[in-house]
Amino acid sequence: MKLNRKGQTLVEYVLIISLITVLAIALVRVFGGYLQDAVTKMGCNISGKEYVEGEKVGSGYCAGDEGKLFE
Repeated sequence: MKLNRKGQTLVEYVLIISLITVLAIALVRVFGGYLQDAVTKMGCNISGKEYVEGEKVGSGYCAGDEGKLFE
């Protein structure tokens, strides 16, 4: 008896992609603030401004840009 395993393979691929997606979302939620701070620091250095750390992770800004914060 010959079995069709294409459906089984498709389901396995969907499960793997779902797991990768969930892990990616979790990593962005955990490390997103740190990534935002790193990008802000680079932007401050490029524009010649001083980086000011915020009260919590991800809320840092460049000196002189206090009124331009997005929350």
